[in-house]
Amino acid sequence: MMSAIPSTRDLLELWHRATVAAVRNNPAADLTARQQAILLTVYLGDPPHTVRGLAEMLRISKPAVTRAADRLEGLGLVRRRPDPADRRSVLLQRTVAGSVYLSDFAATIGDAWENSPVPERIKNSGAV
Repeated sequence: MMSAIPSTRDLLELWHRATVAAVRNNPAADLTARQQAILLTVYLGDPPHTVRGLAEMLRISKPAVTRAADRLEGLGLVRRRPDPADRRSVLLQRTVAGSVYLSDFAATIGDAWENSPVPERIKNSGAV
């Protein structure tokens, strides 16, 4: 049996609800898409995470990663450390505050999902 797939509109509505709730709940951590991508890559991927490696993985420039890291570090969501294997390289590391932020954001997405207009047949299918 084929799973029910949410429509583009359903998925965008879910993203909208989660994003609006996140901005309302923590306006100081109103992150750009680039900052979110870097933060999620650091937390979901296996370390180590270098500026160079993140730039290659995300196909963006090293200065763009550095600017995003500046903001994320300023918010306490990541920490920068010199790479002990190559002192010219910078590592981005997880922090407790970053873990809490992402845990709260995951809960926000869950709340948005539970309160979304996506039909129950899709929610109960396990498709998302």
